[in-house]
Amino acid sequence: MSQNEISLAAGAPGGRGPGRGGPGAASPRPPAPLPSAAAPRPRRARKRQQRRGAPASPADMSGLGAAAGPGWRRDSGGLSVLAEEPHGAAPVDFLQELPSCQSARRRRGGTQERRPALLGTVGSRGTAARALPQERGGPPDPPAREHPTCMAEKRRIRDSQQANTEHLSRWEKWRRTSSKSLKKALSEVKGLSSYLVLWRRDIHNIEGKFGTGIQSYFSFLRFLVLLNFIIFILMFSFVTLPTIIPKYGIFNSTIAYISPKNTDNICTVYEPNGNKGLVYFYTYLKDLLSGTGFLEVTSLFYGYYLTDAVWISTMRYNLPLAYLLTTFAYLALSFLWIIKRSVEGFKHNLVHDADPFQSYCNKVFAGWDFCITDPNAARLKHRSLQYELQTDLQEEKMRQKIAERSTEEKLRIYSLRILINTIVIAILLGCFYSIYIVTVFSQENSSDIDNANSQINLLVQYLPSMVITLASFIGPLIFSFLITYEDYTPAFEIKLTLLRCVFVRLASIGVLLFSLWSQISDCGSGKCEPCGYNYKLYPCWESDVGQEMYKLMIFDFIVILAVALFVDFPRKLLVTHCSWKLVQWFGHKEFEISDNVLEMIYGQTICWIGTFFSPLLPAIATIKYFIIFYVKKIVLIHTRKPAARPLRASRSNFFFLVVLLIGLLLAFVPVGVSIARIPSSKACGPFRSFNTSWEVIPDTILQFPIGLQQMLFGMASEAFAVPFFVILCIIMFYVIALARAHKRVVEQLRDQLVLASRDKMFLIRKIADAQRNP
Repeated sequence: MSQNEISLAAGAPGGRGPGRGGPGAASPRPPAPLPSAAAPRPRRARKRQQRRGAPASPADMSGLGAAAGPGWRRDSGGLSVLAEEPHGAAPVDFLQELPSCQSARRRRGGTQERRPALLGTVGSRGTAARALPQERGGPPDPPAREHPTCMAEKRRIRDSQQANTEHLSRWEKWRRTSSKSLKKALSEVKGLSSYLVLWRRDIHNIEGKFGTGIQSYFSFLRFLVLLNFIIFILMFSFVTLPTIIPKYGIFNSTIAYISPKNTDNICTVYEPNGNKGLVYFYTYLKDLLSGTGFLEVTSLFYGYYLTDAVWISTMRYNLPLAYLLTTFAYLALSFLWIIKRSVEGFKHNLVHDADPFQSYCNKVFAGWDFCITDPNAARLKHRSLQYELQTDLQEEKMRQKIAERSTEEKLRIYSLRILINTIVIAILLGCFYSIYIVTVFSQENSSDIDNANSQINLLVQYLPSMVITLASFIGPLIFSFLITYEDYTPAFEIKLTLLRCVFVRLASIGVLLFSLWSQISDCGSGKCEPCGYNYKLYPCWESDVGQEMYKLMIFDFIVILAVALFVDFPRKLLVTHCSWKLVQWFGHKEFEISDNVLEMIYGQTICWIGTFFSPLLPAIATIKYFIIFYVKKIVLIHTRKPAARPLRASRSNFFFLVVLLIGLLLAFVPVGVSIARIPSSKACGPFRSFNTSWEVIPDTILQFPIGLQQMLFGMASEAFAVPFFVILCIIMFYVIALARAHKRVVEQLRDQLVLASRDKMFLIRKIADAQRNP
């Protein structure tokens, strides 16, 4: 490349710089005048310089080649380096050869003229931009440590900020000093509060030995402990405590009872089977496992709360209203908390799955888990990454195979899938029918108090829980076997199997409740005529439903402990100390994250449903999950090995919360039906004076002033609901349109990043050519 071309690249077309002569150089010509930023050069002159192939120096190495001002100069070593030109210099013509400029020209139809360049160099524009907020009286610059610069630059910024504070008023100095002190105090408090996080050290140790996938399960377990503890605090503070206080005369409190109106006396008969006289020990054990006997008359169940109002000094506390509002409060709290956590996981999951190539780059360059400190866990992580890459290759191969399928193959696969899904539906229907039959049998026979064999009676009471547990154990095994014949991709196989397992576990609870409601509302032969429900079999049906939820939770806890004690530890001993090939073939059992999470979500769904019928059930759930944490930790460390196909932490957290949200939405249905549709018991509970539990809301509103009543009833009418629904739809459409616009902006920014990388490669090639041909 000639010296004249280098001069052109520096922004001075048409001649060489003084003292830059050389052999073979062209005769010197007077330099052409620089074009102004506002008036573009003629197109013929631009094409002439483009044919010369003059390289240009980049304005900066970030790929933005349209910045004005910089040119080239020679350093002491003979290399071409950047040199800032005078203020207001125009960009060089060859910058239009950049891929980003050519792409923009193609998008605009190829008629785009060069836009006026921004005045000033990069440094002057940056200085002006930093000074602009201060001139406009905007917020001050952030602290020096928040600037993404080197330490020397941070020290310079800090000195400049300290020098600027000397010219401020006393009030401004005091305000800034107070703000700094408050931020420092909050930072220290936040640092100290991190030591109060439950199981902080244990979870960090698990993360270091087994990675973030298994750590996410224990973090999820901690979340359930905190959630149930807060629900227990709500129910105890607003329902149980106001009922206990008057019995001890604390705060000069008394109880008010309101006799049910227009109710037959036969509906108000409720005699719990409390233990009287001499009682054997196994009877207490049976009551503890089934929730009957002495537990039935405690504050654990709905039937204990007979109070209609509590007078604390001169204040009247409406217990039925508090009971219902607290139920709504814990459901709303759970919903908002799960939504908040799932949105954060959705962002990570969306970024991770945005582009297959990006996912591949993340696995190769950013897939290592630097929290791992154990060598065995490191080897496991190597195998995990290898498995993920193999899975990606298998999925890509499967996509190619799907694209090359013939019509006959498609018909064969679709027919096979229809057959397998028919078998799956038949298995599900068989499980649900078995649960229904067993529940009806248990309810009709477990109430036989004359049965002398208490062990058989206890077994009959636990039949629904046993059948649900058996279905939850056998169903996933059959689904895992059948899905291998459906010819899906590996990732979709896992998702579909988990979806079927979730459906089995959660739908079983729904079938159990449907069986109970069918018995409660069984009005054949005039069973429900005076009371509106089957009062002979269920004089306090809310307590009976609470006992079923209590038995489900206790049995689930017993099964978890039994598997750990009688399956995991004996298997570990056999594999470690027995050299038989059959035993070694079984090997150590893997710690399946998805199966363990489904156990937790199953128990949490039971807790959400049962809290309305058993207000202290969240306390039992808190204790249960607290113990399970240590049981699972011991099982993981001593008897299990991490799964060979682990879930990524971002994906697993989002999946856990989505399935938990499904369980919560399922819990809304039975609780809502019990509140709004089924008549409340007339012999027990705070709603015995109302036809349904929901009637306490309009009854309370009728006690408000007339204006407030009209406003509330107007908000509940169609005249308010229809416009409100229309406004919500408009807002939803606006948010959807905004999300689409943001998505387009993100795509444009991604394209700009790609073009920026191409610009860098183009500029590097030009610089290399200039250095090879000086």
